[in-house]
Amino acid sequence: MRIRILRDLKARQLLADNEVTRQAYRYITRNETLPARVRHQAQLALNSMPKQSSPAYIHNRCALTGHGRGIIREFKLCRTQFRLKALNGELPGVKKASW
Repeated sequence: MRIRILRDLKARQLLADNEVTRQAYRYITRNETLPARVRHQAQLALNSMPKQSSPAYIHNRCALTGHGRGIIREFKLCRTQFRLKALNGELPGVKKASW
């Protein structure tokens, strides 16, 4: 397996593990009815979380090749792999358009 695919899987797992606590800290920091000290502590805790647990660090990659461009989100495939699998009939509900 390619290292890019493994790195992407690791980043997605880290995001899933920390998603609930990250959302809770973000809610606390944005809630203006809470005291400023509590909001500041929540912001510090949010800043101390792993950098890669942020959704901004997740990039779409092809599940087969690890290619980072031309990704079709529904299938998690790059455009070339999508085309090959569609032509071979390996993708359900996808057929070549002709008019």
